[in-house]
Amino acid sequence: MCGIAGIYNLKRKPINKDDIKKMCDIMYHRGPDDAGYVLFNVKDGNLKDEGYWQELRDVEFDVSSKNVFRNHGCNMALGHRRLSIIDLTEAAHQPMSNRTNFIWITYNGEIYNFKELRGDLEKCGHCFFSSSDTEVIIHLYEEYGVDCINQLNGIFAFAIWDGRKNQMVLARDRYGAKPLYYTTQNDNLIFASEIKAIMQANGVSVHLNESAVADYFTFQNTFGDVTLFDNIKLLEPGHFLVVKQDVIKKTKYQDLMPKAINGDNTDIDYVMKFNNIFSDVIDRQLVADVPIGSYLSGGMDSASISALASQRLSRLKTFTGGFDTSLVTGFESAFDERADAELLSSKLQTEHYQMVMHAGDLEWVMPKLIYHLEDLRMGMTYPSYYIAQLSSKFVKVALGGVGGDEILAGYPWRYVIVRDCLEDEDFKQKYFNYWSSRLVSDTEKEHFFSKAFSARLNGHKPIDSFDKIFDTYESSFQTQTENNIRKALYFEVKTFLHGLLVVEDKISMAHSLELRVPMLDNELVDYSLSLPVSMLINDGFAQSKGGSDVNRIGKYIFRKAMESILPQSIVEKRKQGFSAPDQSWYRTKLVDYIRSLILGEQALDRGYFNKAYVEKMFEDHMTGKANNRLLLWSLMCFEWWNRVFIDEYKIKQPICDTRNN
Repeated sequence: MCGIAGIYNLKRKPINKDDIKKMCDIMYHRGPDDAGYVLFNVKDGNLKDEGYWQELRDVEFDVSSKNVFRNHGCNMALGHRRLSIIDLTEAAHQPMSNRTNFIWITYNGEIYNFKELRGDLEKCGHCFFSSSDTEVIIHLYEEYGVDCINQLNGIFAFAIWDGRKNQMVLARDRYGAKPLYYTTQNDNLIFASEIKAIMQANGVSVHLNESAVADYFTFQNTFGDVTLFDNIKLLEPGHFLVVKQDVIKKTKYQDLMPKAINGDNTDIDYVMKFNNIFSDVIDRQLVADVPIGSYLSGGMDSASISALASQRLSRLKTFTGGFDTSLVTGFESAFDERADAELLSSKLQTEHYQMVMHAGDLEWVMPKLIYHLEDLRMGMTYPSYYIAQLSSKFVKVALGGVGGDEILAGYPWRYVIVRDCLEDEDFKQKYFNYWSSRLVSDTEKEHFFSKAFSARLNGHKPIDSFDKIFDTYESSFQTQTENNIRKALYFEVKTFLHGLLVVEDKISMAHSLELRVPMLDNELVDYSLSLPVSMLINDGFAQSKGGSDVNRIGKYIFRKAMESILPQSIVEKRKQGFSAPDQSWYRTKLVDYIRSLILGEQALDRGYFNKAYVEKMFEDHMTGKANNRLLLWSLMCFEWWNRVFIDEYKIKQPICDTRNN
């Protein structure tokens, strides 16, 4: 994994040549091993033009981080921060070009089928000078153009400059595991792996996207290309941009649409094929020239990944986070999964490391966490921040379980809500009500937001953002029940999963750690999308009323596949998730911190919220009248986001060189 950046003046006017280095420098944490830059003076017409090459010879093709840029009238730049994982030699240095220097790439990610693709390309006459997956993408693009994206099995974000066609291509993997942000300001297209890098470019201004605030406090997320920054977009998963002259065209190449199948397979047939695919997935995920470890909680996904990885690697390193439960009451007492992780580690004979998080850790980590997250999404994320920090001390690559719940129906209590809907409108209303009630419902927003801020929203309704997700959904299932469940899964892949992936990327890369997501291997996802719902959710679902037992009936095929590999207690364990006991922590040690943060003068003076409503939500939680932990977390994140990115709060400790943390 790495950090990428670029600037392209759409009018062919000179850019500030120092910007590309500043953009990359602030992403040092994404690639502490190396840095590279390439500057161009792009002219209208074909790159073979003799005048172009004369000027190009005077430009630093690949400037080391220690070099000083010469004074050239460049109008395009590509930059790269490298975290060396595959091919640790200088041959894999980026930005990288093809043999003729017509095609250049800056790339972040891992392509798990790159060896097979390389073999096919060599048969077509392509020659390689490195053993990197980066060079494979260049040659694949040479051979197939932008259609090459469909052959990539992996997680990626890249920019390709094609001098033959005078065009720039920006692309992102079909799940959105690797972020790619962009903006067009002052005739410049500016893009990077992180928003803070874009903000380093000369003349870039940032403002709060106020309609995104309404969505964030509805879904704890934003959808599509929307971010909290009004003029900065996130390239959607499964999309690419082609920039030619001053025209920017966005194309969707993958939508992860479920596909109904008419097979006569037995359950055993389905499970056997799943097992074979999952085994191949783990083989592909373990390709690296650096040490690999695995997250290990007490859940199915990380346990299964660790189990198969431990069969292939000697003394696999595994990592677990636990929680201090001395102040915890009720159901949150079970949130500490260290005992289950230790049981699994003993069975799998891994080299196991763990850490314990405490309530007081939140206050210390919040500024750093928000600095790295930038683009607020999802719930309590700081436990993952600490696990990434722990893992980075021992390995450069970690395997994580993200994605298993979204592709294999791991949230059955959500599907019960819409299981019996007979009409699409009924489905949408019930599912929207579920998601919107987690923070502030639509009926409560007029009390939550201040009158002045509500007026500035100009009638924006979060339900419109919700409905837009289904614009391209196509039903292909015989029963309404199956269609309802598949539609719910589609929504979660497009929104909830995407949010998780963006967060996990930022958190892991904050510590120069590559996090791989085996559950999102293309072959495994494609197979899962074709399965009948009966292989995802077992027979108890049809009769379920939505009680606690429903948490045990998701991911049916996965549980069956792992029966002979994992302890029965893990296979049959109810879905829990990796979350800190915040409900209890907020009511004890963190009371004063939360009050001062969200009800302090600095927060209230921003004018977004109704003070009386926020006070009531705070008091209701602290007195046990309600569980408002999600809303309190979102308010804390939003206040810190304003301090870091609007007020330009200075982080007290440097956010770089995390290898020495």
